[in-house]
Amino acid sequence: MSVYNAYLSLSGSLGVEAVRDERLAHRTSYRIGGPAALSVTAHTYPALAHAVEVLDREQVGWVVLGRGTNVLVSDKGYDGCVIRLGREFSRISFEDGGQVSAGGSVLLSKLVNECQSNGLSGLEPCVGIPGTVGGAISMDAGTRDEWIGRHVASVVTFRPGKGLVRYEANDIEWGYRYTSIPAGEIVLEASFCLSDRDPKEIAEDMEQRLSRRRRKQPMGKPTCGSVFRNPPGGSAGSLVELCGLKGYAVGGAQVSDTHANFVVNNGGATANDVLLVLQKMHADVMERHGVNLLPEVKFLGFD
Repeated sequence: MSVYNAYLSLSGSLGVEAVRDERLAHRTSYRIGGPAALSVTAHTYPALAHAVEVLDREQVGWVVLGRGTNVLVSDKGYDGCVIRLGREFSRISFEDGGQVSAGGSVLLSKLVNECQSNGLSGLEPCVGIPGTVGGAISMDAGTRDEWIGRHVASVVTFRPGKGLVRYEANDIEWGYRYTSIPAGEIVLEASFCLSDRDPKEIAEDMEQRLSRRRRKQPMGKPTCGSVFRNPPGGSAGSLVELCGLKGYAVGGAQVSDTHANFVVNNGGATANDVLLVLQKMHADVMERHGVNLLPEVKFLGFD
């Protein structure tokens, strides 16, 4: 593996920004994590295809990172390349009949707000959810009962070694925090089919949903969102709370007093602190309830 050769090849490429040893703590909502050996921002599709080709040729592992809202990065960092989508993937376009298209790097909050301004309804369940459209599509973001996939018309991805792939919505299996889009494909764009609604009604709906989030979820401290998936017919947060773990802390990482399926960074938390808290939550729920909680948070740079 030659990160240095990849850096040399990409640093002068059109539409590519390449940086060595960028601290990922600045790129994640947890504010935790060591450096990435290489960080690349691809502003165009040709630049993205070229970057992936170079990385594969140099045998450098890579991942796509949007806003880093559901990622825990190791304290030692990541020895591969973090890819971000740039300018060409940050556009939103509105068409007749409630059709909306958004690039993979568009902030989900921006898309939701612009749809509200244009009197288009359907994405209200995504209000208050951080991250990008690409990340939201990849994990079928939303609430426990309402998911973004219900309003998707089509998705365009980049498949390394093949190129652009277009999926109609019914080509994709959608589920709770899951889609069948292969893990190695990068979501470049998604189109949505929304319905007309009075913008004031949409705004009121969004505010009610935001108010519920503020009451039920920790605000003001760095988190990565829910750390475990809800088991079928159950609540991960309730199971953790029944184990008496609200407020449990290791170093700067603590199970939230507001919602037991959130682990907050009280300041100075390390990835190892968070990992130890997660292991305690998982072990106690398994011992007391016999439920094997599956992580919702993604881990980067761990052995």
